[in-house]
Amino acid sequence: MHQENKSRLGMLAGIAAGALWGLVFLAPALIPAFQPLELSVGRYLAYGLIAAVLVAPSWRRLLRTLSWREWRGLVWLSLTGNIVYYVLLASAVQTGGVAMTSMVIGLLPLVVTLVGSRDRHAVPLRRLIPSLLLSAGGLACISWQSLASPRHASLLGLLCALAALLSWTVYAVGNSRWLGRLRSVSAQEWNLLTGVVTGAAALLLAIPVALAAPGKHGGTAWLQFAGVVTGVALLCSVVGNGLWNQASRVLPLTMMGQMIVFEFLFALLYGYLWEQRLPTPAEAAATILLLAGVLACAAAHRPPSCAARVSGIS
Repeated sequence: MHQENKSRLGMLAGIAAGALWGLVFLAPALIPAFQPLELSVGRYLAYGLIAAVLVAPSWRRLLRTLSWREWRGLVWLSLTGNIVYYVLLASAVQTGGVAMTSMVIGLLPLVVTLVGSRDRHAVPLRRLIPSLLLSAGGLACISWQSLASPRHASLLGLLCALAALLSWTVYAVGNSRWLGRLRSVSAQEWNLLTGVVTGAAALLLAIPVALAAPGKHGGTAWLQFAGVVTGVALLCSVVGNGLWNQASRVLPLTMMGQMIVFEFLFALLYGYLWEQRLPTPAEAAATILLLAGVLACAAAHRPPSCAARVSGIS
């Protein structure tokens, strides 16, 4: 029962993280005058500053605990899960739209689950084939709409979204495995350390980004920019990533793959509210196929004992 309660709390943490992460898709739409690299640098500078303040009381202990191997891992996670991912995501939103981007990112549950299926005691790959076929159908619907669009930039948006999908998959798998190995560092401390390293990398990018566009934006635009990136850093990076790490520590990677679907669902909801429209037929078909793929994937991971209990009750 104790393990069951931990799993339920982990699932709640994963759902809450998805609800906060869905807000990430709106940020590029709120301040379209700023380039994706500017958005990325601004968000992760704010993330780094907030994380540095919060982790300061534990800094000396963490320095003694972590080796050079862990710090290299943090650098890799900071790039794949934060800076590179967010540049690609923001580019996809600005060139392809919120809905298309969120639906491509909606493939994350199945991709991460597929990678997790290679772990020990994982579900055999053949049981995942139905979910993979459904997700491929959803991606085909998205691709068809992007290619049929009169805006050539929408194809670029699709490619950026696919690259973001790959980048975050690498992060999700690596982060889950690091959290499984590190027991002397809490899930939130690992998140804050990732934020500090990400902020340092963003600081290196800030100077060339600032020199590339001097005086391009007015004072009001910069105030709006500061508000948006700080809000995203606090809600999505500090709180959202912390909740995700809590879930990653108690749930297997295959289950964490299913938790990512809530980012997709909340991003779609926010996107349609922002654009004040209903999904197109292709978007609706893609949504149904992707959701069906996730449900099929979840069914493939149901323990045999659970199915036996359900049949016995009925």
